[in-house]
Amino acid sequence: MPIRIVLADDHVLVRQSLKTLLEREGFQVVAEASDGQEAVRHAASLQPDIAVMDISMPILNGLNAAREMSRSIPKTKVILLTQHDEGQYISEALDAGVKGYVLKNQVASDLLDAIRQVSRGQVYLSPGVSSGVMEAYHSKSEKSKNSLTLRERQVLQLIAEGKSTKDVASLLGISVKTAESHRTRLMNKLDIHETASLVRYAVRQGMVEP
Repeated sequence: MPIRIVLADDHVLVRQSLKTLLEREGFQVVAEASDGQEAVRHAASLQPDIAVMDISMPILNGLNAAREMSRSIPKTKVILLTQHDEGQYISEALDAGVKGYVLKNQVASDLLDAIRQVSRGQVYLSPGVSSGVMEAYHSKSEKSKNSLTLRERQVLQLIAEGKSTKDVASLLGISVKTAESHRTRLMNKLDIHETASLVRYAVRQGMVEP
């Protein structure tokens, strides 16, 4: 049986190009998604072998989608596509349970190898991230003790995208009161009490594009 894949990227042309590449190599793209939340829904419904996702997507980015899949859909292994080779991103990806980390400037040559290796239970990192991996391991012990929960990360990303508390509640399927509670907790954890500062923090963490 062919390896079954969910493909997620918010750029239609990128998705189409990747789909053509993957299907030409004999893989089966069972669903496409334009954001991480949609990717998680498809994965939960279809139980694919692999989810190939861009790291920067609206509503739920690739890192947070990977965290959710690792928790609730462990059968589906996540491969992230990214332009970032910094240790911070690699460390976050490994913590999120990502099994493949492919740099976009090497995507054509690396992605096929990544899918094959990850489907065999291995971890794949693009050759260009090797120095970043070392940096990630060295910085691991310096990570904040007040790390955000998955839900708080989701709320932070949506706030940074300009969503109101009501919008956040609607998109995440929670009450406005619960959304407000998440917002308050993440602000206290980060010791950040202004929306503009939250946005800058989210940009620095790679949760949203500047």
